[in-house]
Amino acid sequence: MTELPFDFIHEAPKGFRYRTAQFKSNVISIWCDHLNSYSYNGGATVSTIWGFCKTTTTKKRGTENTYYAPINSNKIGAVVDINSTRPLTAMKVNRVGLELLWM
Repeated sequence: MTELPFDFIHEAPKGFRYRTAQFKSNVISIWCDHLNSYSYNGGATVSTIWGFCKTTTTKKRGTENTYYAPINSNKIGAVVDINSTRPLTAMKVNRVGLELLWM
């Protein structure tokens, strides 16, 4: 298992922990593990995909991480700004109509 990226800004919410898994040679998947026990699965760990992180290294810029929202646990979605993500998911919140008033 690899470490979380150095610029990953979130702390795991109470009752959760983050873990990573190699997805491709330069891409890791970031997972949220639920620490609660659930009777429907015999107490096994329940995990949800947070998103993906692609690491690129160049001589001029050094190491850079690009974060992606998930389409599902096997498919990478759109690029997201790490500062606009939430602790439980990298997916963008689409607010419409009156929801925009409470931002």
